Amino acid sequence: RQGSELSGWAMGRWTYEGIDLNHNFADLNTALWDAEDNDLVPHEFPNHYIPIPEYYTFANATVAPETRAVIDWMQRYPFVLSANLHGGELVVTYPFDMTRTYWKAQELTPTADDGVFRWLATVYATSNLAMASEERRLCHYDDFIRFGNIINGANWHTVPGSMNDFSYLHTNCFEITVELSCDKFPHASELPAEWENNRESLLLYMEQVHRGIKGVVRDSDTEQGIANAIISVDGINHDVRT
Repeated sequence: RQGSELSGWAMGRWTYEGIDLNHNFADLNTALWDAEDNDLVPHEFPNHYIPIPEYYTFANATVAPETRAVIDWMQRYPFVLSANLHGGELVVTYPFDMTRTYWKAQELTPTADDGVFRWLATVYATSNLAMASEERRLCHYDDFIRFGNIINGANWHTVPGSMNDFSYLHTNCFEITVELSCDKFPHASELPAEWENNRESLLLYMEQVHRGIKGVVRDSDTEQGIANAIISVDGINHDVRT
């Protein structure tokens, strides 16, 4: 009813209960960064699979049932790659989404896997027909074109409690945000063109699950697979688990 043009970033994001799903996941960043500042990582505080704080699990916590359902889903399935889809801009953002300096609205805040995240974002951005177009115009006032249509989320605007940061710190999953279109609410007649703009990008992005090292960690005596074996990579302070 309000038309296809941008009608406010939060439009359509609030639940019936009045909760903004874009900021509703547990803030695990602050605990990690505090532990890092006190030289507790990783020998006393983990650099991955960070537990959900107790306050977040209370029945009266401001957590939407949709958010709890997604967290339960993420804990049951060992996803390794994900993207969440937004509208209103043409850019791909990657973690961290929350600024490390709590009072800053914007600040470059890379993860330990910054190179991988930049690659994933670039794969999507360079194969998206709208982003890659030589006739590409600015959607609004941010010039993402000069950055290759990718940006560190916190360097755009801080988002405490984002799904991207939660996925990275609580699970094995690497997740990015794709802003699909300048129009937050495209008209129905525009949807086929939007699909064509994003179809190849979505496929290429999914194919990135095949990049990197794969295998099974086995007991050398029994040859049985070992669950929850921690995999560490030299120089990257973020482990993953089998």
